[in-house]
Amino acid sequence: MLRKKLIITMFSFNISKTLVIYFLLRLLKLIFTCEAKPIFLYSDCTNTTTFSPNGTFQRNLNFLLSSLSSNSSRDNRFYNLTVGSGPEDIVYGLFLCRGDATKDLCGECVDTAGKDIVQRCRMEKAAIITYEECMLRYSSQNFFGKLELKPALQLVNSLNISQQDQFLELLERTTRNVTARIANDRSGRRFATVELPFTRSETIYAIGQCTQDLSVSDCNRCLEEAFNYFLPGCCGVKQGGRVIFPSCMFRYELYPFYLVAGAPSSPKPGSKGKVEGKGNLSSGKIISIVAAIVAFVLLLIAGFCILRWKRKNKYNTVEEQTAANDIMTIESLQFDLGTIAAATNKFSDDNKLGEGGFGQVFKGILPSGQEIAVKRLSRRSGQGEKEFKNEVAVVAKLQHRNLVRLLGFCLEGEEKLLIYEFVPNRSLDCFLFDSEKGRELDWSTRCKIIKGIARGILYLHEDSQLRIIHRDLKASNVLLDREMNPKISDFGMARIFGVDENQGNTSRIVGTYGYMSPEYAMHGQFSVKSDVYSFGVSVLEIISGKKNNSFHQVDGFEDLLSYSWELWSKGTPLELLDPTLRDSCLEDEVIRCIQIGLLCVQEDPAKRPSMATIVLVLNSSNVLTSVVPQRPASFFRYKNKSSIPTSELEFNQSRFSSMPSSINEVSISETYPR
Repeated sequence: MLRKKLIITMFSFNISKTLVIYFLLRLLKLIFTCEAKPIFLYSDCTNTTTFSPNGTFQRNLNFLLSSLSSNSSRDNRFYNLTVGSGPEDIVYGLFLCRGDATKDLCGECVDTAGKDIVQRCRMEKAAIITYEECMLRYSSQNFFGKLELKPALQLVNSLNISQQDQFLELLERTTRNVTARIANDRSGRRFATVELPFTRSETIYAIGQCTQDLSVSDCNRCLEEAFNYFLPGCCGVKQGGRVIFPSCMFRYELYPFYLVAGAPSSPKPGSKGKVEGKGNLSSGKIISIVAAIVAFVLLLIAGFCILRWKRKNKYNTVEEQTAANDIMTIESLQFDLGTIAAATNKFSDDNKLGEGGFGQVFKGILPSGQEIAVKRLSRRSGQGEKEFKNEVAVVAKLQHRNLVRLLGFCLEGEEKLLIYEFVPNRSLDCFLFDSEKGRELDWSTRCKIIKGIARGILYLHEDSQLRIIHRDLKASNVLLDREMNPKISDFGMARIFGVDENQGNTSRIVGTYGYMSPEYAMHGQFSVKSDVYSFGVSVLEIISGKKNNSFHQVDGFEDLLSYSWELWSKGTPLELLDPTLRDSCLEDEVIRCIQIGLLCVQEDPAKRPSMATIVLVLNSSNVLTSVVPQRPASFFRYKNKSSIPTSELEFNQSRFSSMPSSINEVSISETYPR
């Protein structure tokens, strides 16, 4: 009998314990599910053109939304993509998650937005949907990098504020602090939070964010426009408010609504710190219960982490499968050989734009009328099918307004083709080093080109999914569109790194002398600072209108770099300026650009600024008075010291010097397997 009672007691205890654990797990699941559920704010798809159901545009849109969802776990909480090739079928899209959102919450929000937007905007070619945690939009028109303030959403807290004048003054200072933090943030995330005390017991919590394709100056303008909404008669007399534009958002409250370490919990209006009375629990008991639940949750989390660590190999397998799926997704960008052959008139010599060690480049016109540039890799390029697809998978993700866009590829038999957008205004060197055409590039245009190149390289170094080093940045590899915006081209020599890798070594030096950094030319060592060096050379060429190598053994100067440094050290940097720019330039801008160029070509890579710093300085209005450039490195001075055989150096140099000029020099380069 006693044994029977004991068994029943133990059985009851196990059931009770199981029920407790069951209900706690259900409670935790409910809590985490509620936290991960996105909060819908608004959508807009009015006054836009429509597309036909089940057509090419809808297929491209479905692929775009799927790609945005699959990239929602990116660390920078932002991703943009272009899908399609024809003017009627192309679709541009992006998502932006709030900077403090977790990866899981960002992923949940983007996935929900992708499903919800096609229900709310069934046939429209342009739409935007916004949640508390993210924003997703698409359009048939290219909106990347453009400041857009419509449609605008304005939300306000219903509670009024006291001391309105003082509050508005502090709110204006808060906005300035947010824009300053964004401008100084080298990560390029365009996100910042600020807390400023208002009264002894109240603090203003503010958050500002822009889409990451927006320039720093346009981001500042966008946030300033948002602040203009916070004036008397609107949010300025309320305890909280927010304005959401397609390009940016700004919000403030008197409680911490975002993730802030050590911030107090959000108070509710009218709540009190102590609850007492008959039938109610005291605050002490509530704290004890909460503490017990928190301890239990921590134990569950610890157990989960241990299990996750033990199953690490399984997760690695999943990541490999994800990479394989990524390659399969790229297959949707594949063109058939017949279409490309027809577009290029069967690769006729009349359509040839250029030729290099990789093969040939042809101009083509698709049936839709879109002009394209086709890179036809030679059979001796050394790339197999797997390596070719891997490269396409990476290059296809490089979506930036200052990079030439890959439209697709063709892989049939032994043919390996890359299809790029056609850029009509040829390459920068065709204008820069021509005495007549150089006049078309006034100072404002050249300044725009310098800033655009800097943004493009910054994207490759820090903002793309992988760290990419171009290794052959020069004027002939910068194309100009119809508005003279620069587009960096020719990734045939680019080296792709993981996000944690910073440098590499090679025994085969490829590139163009006069643009290669000395550590690369001498020892085969390359890093992001190698591109910075090439950028500095390009900046000085753009300012002077003269080619770096043209100065060799002329007037006692080794190259354009030593000539520029001589003028800087003598205090006459403006003598470097192209004479055709005298009447159109701003002297402070010219001096700032010369200084940046000289800082970039210093011999010690560690002393060269990062591209993030360069972009920041280019968008500022002050000269760097505290930074003095040192004497630049010179390839010619160190050529005899190089550890690389002279025969190999001269071979590569001759290959580049013998290349024919190209109307669209999108891909004139050497290509080697990575």
